[in-house]
Amino acid sequence: MLEITDDQFNQIISAAMDSLPEERIRGLKNVLVTYEDEPTNDQLAKQGIRHHQELLGLYEGIPLTQRNNNYNMVLPDRITIFKNPILRVTRNMDEFVDQVRRTLWHEIAHYYGLDHEQIHGLEK
Repeated sequence: MLEITDDQFNQIISAAMDSLPEERIRGLKNVLVTYEDEPTNDQLAKQGIRHHQELLGLYEGIPLTQRNNNYNMVLPDRITIFKNPILRVTRNMDEFVDQVRRTLWHEIAHYYGLDHEQIHGLEK
């Protein structure tokens, strides 16, 4: 398994964000993009992740499509990218970097209100 330091991971996430097309990220407002080594047990349970599955990233917040006029004075939405699960599903640095980028885009798509079926359709 690859070994990636937290500093390297942070740089990879930043580069992934910079590589996304402007139209996919220009509307991001009040969103914190962060990383963790592993998801918590609570995060896994809330997402229905079973023992043989991996959670690579997570969007926590209120998607744009569900906001109304009362949406103000709220904490930032949060996108978390999980380092160790991505390490477990990739074999080399190129795959790792590509998976971080795809995971980041996937979670940003949830911010815009897309569900998994819509995201997978766009990925094809």
